[in-house]
Amino acid sequence: MKRTFPSLPLCLLTFLLLSQQCAGIRWLSLSQTTQHINKTQHCKTLPGLVSSQAQLCRSNLELMQTIIQAAREVKKVCQKTFADMRWNCSSIDAPKFLPDLERGTRESAFVYALSAAAISHTIARACTSGDLRLCTCGPIPGEIPEPGYRWGGCADNLHYGLLMGSKFSDAPMKMKKKSGSNANKLMHLHNSEVGRQALRDALVMKCKCHGVSGSCSIRTCWRGLQDLKDIAIDLKTKYLSATKVVHRPMGTRKQLVPKDIDIRPVRENELVYLQSSPDYCMKNDKLGSFGTQDRQCNKTSSGSDSCDLMCCGRGYNPYSERVVERCHCKYHWCCYVTCKKCERTVEKYVCK
Repeated sequence: MKRTFPSLPLCLLTFLLLSQQCAGIRWLSLSQTTQHINKTQHCKTLPGLVSSQAQLCRSNLELMQTIIQAAREVKKVCQKTFADMRWNCSSIDAPKFLPDLERGTRESAFVYALSAAAISHTIARACTSGDLRLCTCGPIPGEIPEPGYRWGGCADNLHYGLLMGSKFSDAPMKMKKKSGSNANKLMHLHNSEVGRQALRDALVMKCKCHGVSGSCSIRTCWRGLQDLKDIAIDLKTKYLSATKVVHRPMGTRKQLVPKDIDIRPVRENELVYLQSSPDYCMKNDKLGSFGTQDRQCNKTSSGSDSCDLMCCGRGYNPYSERVVERCHCKYHWCCYVTCKKCERTVEKYVCK
């Protein structure tokens, strides 16, 4: 007899049915945690953790507040990065992970990559800021700097961030217990590593000037990470050019290979996906689409936020909004600025 769950709301039923497939990003549910994690018994109450992650929590308790911060950053940065597109990262609203994140779409590819980058990024910077007693500043580079430059400051500890971040975020995909298809696991592990590689590429030289009267005669430099929002923009570019793959035998085992150009292996720096995405035009709970009705669009744009593309040809409705802005600003010697407040009416548009 077919089992039914008549008393469960749809979002909860979806969560229960997909919890195993979405195990790799269920730790993002930590974004909703409000308690301070300072006792090992707290690890049992944290949402979204698999057993190996709970064990990591117990053995690295001090790290958990940083991981909770990373989960919050993933949601905030993802939604800001895709605010101008039909899919605006609404699927990531933990714990109600929607079906498009478990079907192996390019959206799930981006979320896994960003999540892996974010957790390592947050840990690396927590080492620098002194929030973690488990680590210190990153190592001083071995190469000799150019004349006028010297190594100093406190570098972001990317090595420790990658080590602990990958242990935590990859743990669900490396469990021996079967939870989801091998194809999905391979895809998620690959895309997570793409996110970490984007993080490695974001380690740049940062410098501070020293000298008489701001002459900058000497610069103290260190290796620091770019902001997560910049890394997300890089990953968005990879999302837009992601490669569709299939899971097929290659030699003695199955591997992911490009669907249309399987004469070459998957590149290490490209995001991959298994299933095509919905167009996200109309609300569809089964596909994980909220639709674009009532989304704001840009009438003068020709990009993804244009009313034609955002509204999927359904048209749009105008509305007026009064905004208050600073205006008639004057600089006073020395050294402040005074401004007046001006009101104006702005016409905006939302999709039908």
